[in-house]
Amino acid sequence: MISKLAYVSGKAQLGANVTVEPFAYIADDVIVGDGCWIGPGAVLMDGARLGRNCQVHTAAVVAGIPQDLKFKGEYTTAEVGDNTMIRESVTISRGTAAKGKTVVGSNVLLMAYVHVGHDCVVGDRCILANRVSLGGEVEIDDWAILGGHCAVHQFSRIGAHVMVSGGSLISKDIPPFVTAAHNPLSFVGINSIGLRRRDFTNEQIEQIQEMCRILFQSGYSYTKGCELVEREMPQSPERDMMLSFIRDSKRGIIKPYNPRKKNEDIG
Repeated sequence: MISKLAYVSGKAQLGANVTVEPFAYIADDVIVGDGCWIGPGAVLMDGARLGRNCQVHTAAVVAGIPQDLKFKGEYTTAEVGDNTMIRESVTISRGTAAKGKTVVGSNVLLMAYVHVGHDCVVGDRCILANRVSLGGEVEIDDWAILGGHCAVHQFSRIGAHVMVSGGSLISKDIPPFVTAAHNPLSFVGINSIGLRRRDFTNEQIEQIQEMCRILFQSGYSYTKGCELVEREMPQSPERDMMLSFIRDSKRGIIKPYNPRKKNEDIG
């Protein structure tokens, strides 16, 4: 159903069973998958690509012009996977010449006022709580959860299955499987609750705990810690993911565990 009070360009491509509520705006170069709901006052600009069964709520803007002074009007897109919910006043900028597109995966929840900057890549099944802001070219891997009001510096990377405390300032890379908090941001443990919810076995979780003990709690440099993990722990997908993430980091890794920080927070 398309409301007569909405503007939908005749050049836009809408799938089957799409609902467009009053005062929504859909530009020419837009593709909307089957079963999507475009709420009242939502805006899909040129370059917007929505998968199936997405929801775009009031005042959200998908494929807005990048907030980047280097952008010169080049053709780019903002692509959203299936079953993703984009809540009120979310903004997703389209890409620039750097990567050509901004990508938000499938089964993602972007809560109200989230901003996804140009050329970001957000994986599947991520949750970004209210007012999370991603600078340009941020990468977030699958299943990551960012608490409300987190601010992520451009080019930062957040690994899979990560949990970040609300209000965090993220300027370094966060390896997979961990929980991060405090200011400056640091490792505070593994995301054991999230891992159990996703059917990681006790053996897998114990291996991740031991890896993180070596890497974040033993006082070694990350270079030395990676060498020890590789030498002392059996090969597994989780071990390989952790080691490649740390070794490939371009911005550096968040601070290791600091036992005094907990006491300072309490005091």
